[in-house]
Amino acid sequence: MQRFAVGIEFCGIRYKGWQTQEVGIRTVQATLESVLSQIAAHPVHLQGAGRTDAGVHATNMVAHFDSTAIRPIKGWLLGANSSLPKDIALQWIKPVAADFHARFKAQARRYRYVVYSSPSRPALLHKQVTHAYYPLDVDKMIQAASKFEGTHNFESFRASSCQSKQPVRHVSHCRLIQHGCYLVLDIQADGFLHHMVRNIMGCLLEIGQGMYEIDHIDEIFAAEDRKAAGITAPSDGLYFIQADYPQRFELPQVALGPHWLNMPE
Repeated sequence: MQRFAVGIEFCGIRYKGWQTQEVGIRTVQATLESVLSQIAAHPVHLQGAGRTDAGVHATNMVAHFDSTAIRPIKGWLLGANSSLPKDIALQWIKPVAADFHARFKAQARRYRYVVYSSPSRPALLHKQVTHAYYPLDVDKMIQAASKFEGTHNFESFRASSCQSKQPVRHVSHCRLIQHGCYLVLDIQADGFLHHMVRNIMGCLLEIGQGMYEIDHIDEIFAAEDRKAAGITAPSDGLYFIQADYPQRFELPQVALGPHWLNMPE
């Protein structure tokens, strides 16, 4: 039995998120498992680095699976990509030690949330960015984003349906970057709660519109109540871009996405 790690890029528009659900619901995990099972000639089960909501995208979701099949790496990669739908692709595949686990060995996960700030909507990026047609105080949003760095109780920033046993997370960086007409929230943490990034982005958008001052974030944290925070930003602009693992696993390092954004690492 050999364990393999894979890097996956997908456009989440047609999928009800990453994780396999009941029969008949299209998910990224179930689609990949079906294709890899055909190549392996036995059932394949994937474990991903994280879960994503319906409509959320990824540029390097890391997952792993075990197989007894003897196939060249090129055979796995080309075989999968020739059978997968066009909105899912394997970026790389690598044999790894048996103790590698895409979820439990991940030391950090990183997301980017992309807002297209313009009075007119973007046709070519439909469902791939969130459109903000209203004026935003970007400098204020940039200052506010740093409030989320450090260790906090994110009870107010998680969905009521979140199943995590505890809401405390350590955010190693939370930066809002203006890149032309794009506003990009780049956030990395040891783990994320359900809707956490989307709720943070919703809070920043409200501050950018002048609905609240920056210090309102402290009040939201102190409340430890989802009702104290504002809107949940749409899933359209959210991308899982990286999971961080111990160097001994020697996983491939790929450019951060989304690639069409063409912004510095």
